[in-house]
Amino acid sequence: MNPLRTRLTQRARSLALAALFASSLALPAAAADLGWVRGSIRLNLRAGAGTEFKILSGVETGDQLEVLSRDENWTRIRTRDGQTGWIPAGYLEVKPPATIRLASLQGEFENLRQELESLQTETSRLRESNLTLSASQSGQQQEIESLKVDNYELHVGTRYQGWITGALILAVGLIAGGALHRNATRRPSSRIRL
Repeated sequence: MNPLRTRLTQRARSLALAALFASSLALPAAAADLGWVRGSIRLNLRAGAGTEFKILSGVETGDQLEVLSRDENWTRIRTRDGQTGWIPAGYLEVKPPATIRLASLQGEFENLRQELESLQTETSRLRESNLTLSASQSGQQQEIESLKVDNYELHVGTRYQGWITGALILAVGLIAGGALHRNATRRPSSRIRL
């Protein structure tokens, strides 16, 4: 199996597990401060803890609310737009509704899918780069071998030239020495040549 593909697969799995773990940690931590309207109703957000107080606005199923305080029958909350008021107790859930969790998971899935595509693109680019480098390395290996042969030939050729030059000098020296010796050892002849 390709080690690059194995590392990329392990990285994608690690990222998916990290995202899942982070999302599971985020829900319990937020549960103490946040609540989501449950059921399929619209609740009146009131100015005080009771039905006799003025209706400020409304909150609907799935709305995320910050819990400020709890009373036996009423819960003081803050909406996302910063409006503070009271709603009847018992209409908040600790976890977001399934539709919100699904949307969140779909977003995470889309992010992971994009990251997977990015990793696949990077894998393709790295494979092409690897092929290019392998071809380059092969060419460089051949060039190195060629240079080694050339170097050896030059090194050996230089030695032969030295040996040949030395042999020629020796031969010329022997011939010159022999000629000089022959001339020096000749006796002068008393005979006259004509």
